[in-house]
Amino acid sequence: MKSRIAIVGAGAVGSYVGAHMARAGEDVTLLDAWPAHVEHLRAHGLRVTGVTAEEEFVQPVRALHLTDAQQLAKEKPVDIAFVSVKSYDTEWATMLIRQYLAPGGFVVSLQNCMNEERVAAVVGWGRTVGCIASKISVELYEPGHVHRGVEKGGAAYTIFRAGEVHGRVTPRVAEVARLVGLSDSAKVTTNLWGERWSKLVANSMQNGLSACTGLSGNAMMRNDAIRRFSIRLGSEAVRVGQAAGYVLEDILNIRPEILAAAGEGEAEALRTAEETLGAGAKKRAEGQRPSMGQDMVKGRCTEITFLNGYVVDRGREIGIDAPANAALTDIVQRVERGEIAPDPAHIVNLRLN
Repeated sequence: MKSRIAIVGAGAVGSYVGAHMARAGEDVTLLDAWPAHVEHLRAHGLRVTGVTAEEEFVQPVRALHLTDAQQLAKEKPVDIAFVSVKSYDTEWATMLIRQYLAPGGFVVSLQNCMNEERVAAVVGWGRTVGCIASKISVELYEPGHVHRGVEKGGAAYTIFRAGEVHGRVTPRVAEVARLVGLSDSAKVTTNLWGERWSKLVANSMQNGLSACTGLSGNAMMRNDAIRRFSIRLGSEAVRVGQAAGYVLEDILNIRPEILAAAGEGEAEALRTAEETLGAGAKKRAEGQRPSMGQDMVKGRCTEITFLNGYVVDRGREIGIDAPANAALTDIVQRVERGEIAPDPAHIVNLRLN
């Protein structure tokens, strides 16, 4: 018998995985707060595009506005609920779906940042699972249309990593990996926290920079000052993660120790990091923006305090300074408040002691 699946937050990632699940015949319902998006999904289905023509398809999906969620009370309970909203919306989204869970149902955090604890505060640790989407680069361009701006990972790179908070391999986390694996390569990880922090490092290097400069991912990598500031951001985040006891994975195809050393000024490490970032840029669509850059363009609240701000706070707890991450957090918040406009000069002209 198929599991009943709900995706709370049919944004870029939620829509992308939801479309592939529906295409494979899974029993999936998408819930979202954007009325125009929900109405388009109901009337026309969900259009998925990518960097190749073969990736394009239009899939009919079941979509509910958040105000329609009570319809779930009249149906078979939800077995697996994917929460795929911004970090600051985690608690209410988890609370929304909690009442519709089956007795053995559970919630999967399919988000950026470290949100498992927020999910667990609502449903308990026993009903909390994590899933990282690495290098997925999807964007919801318009209602009903999600686009992926990088080539699929496939056998060359594992995109999704599903894991239990306790690190053991279980049937339910294997099922999560199977479901997200309908859209690209996936695996079960026994290192959820290390995977989470590694993704946090990668996001801390790209998202806030795009938000405050207005640049695409590739444009940032072509700018020497911004690229090297990105490496410094990652270096600080690696050192905080290591001090916190996480076993880090490769970050944007760079070994953690190489990235840390590069940001600390070691010449050979810096050369390696820059070459690897340059190679990665060649696989990305020219106009592709990290998710926080997309949010800034759309006038939405950003996750900066859950990314670079979290690195700063966690570092402070364990006695490690992260001045680059602190500076970026402040700049992004000023842009977000409308005090300054997005501009590469915010980073190019930045001077840190």
